[in-house]
Amino acid sequence: MQEPELVRNQTFSGKDWALAEVERAVYQDCAFHDVDWSEARLSGCTFAHCEFGNVRFNAAELTSCAIIQSTLRRCNFFDATLTDCKLTGTQFLDCGLRPLTIDGGDWSFVSLRGQNLTAAKLGGLRLREADLEGADLTRVDLRAADLSNARLKDAVLKGADLRGADLDGVALREVDVRGAKIDIAQAGHFARAYGAIIG
Repeated sequence: MQEPELVRNQTFSGKDWALAEVERAVYQDCAFHDVDWSEARLSGCTFAHCEFGNVRFNAAELTSCAIIQSTLRRCNFFDATLTDCKLTGTQFLDCGLRPLTIDGGDWSFVSLRGQNLTAAKLGGLRLREADLEGADLTRVDLRAADLSNARLKDAVLKGADLRGADLDGVALREVDVRGAKIDIAQAGHFARAYGAIIG
């Protein structure tokens, strides 16, 4: 199989890549500004240490892609689908993430601080040590998600489903679970975090 071409230290501005089909492209230390990737299909692509500014991923399909240690600022993912993608260490700033379909993947160390993720389906997603401080997680499906050591201070969890999620290492006293669904084991952890003795 032919090795994918590596693109390094390039800036792409104002590109119209709507409906493009890209496979196994590798970008390192690149910048993308005002790029339109609407309805594009990206498969097996890697973006490492890249910057995205005002990039449109509307209705795009990203499959087995890696966007790692990158920054996405004011990017729009309206109706996009991310399947089995890796976003380790990537930071979202003022992005439009609704509605967004996420099917599996590894979002460890991702920063979604203050982002609106209302009604997103994040069940089973790996979110270890993710920064979700101040994020709007209203009605978000987080069932069986790996939230170990995640930061959830000031996150809005009303109507969210946390049942089966791994909350190991989470500062539970900083988490407001009013209106959220939790399981019996999690209820015990929260009670102990507030000093209750269960017996």
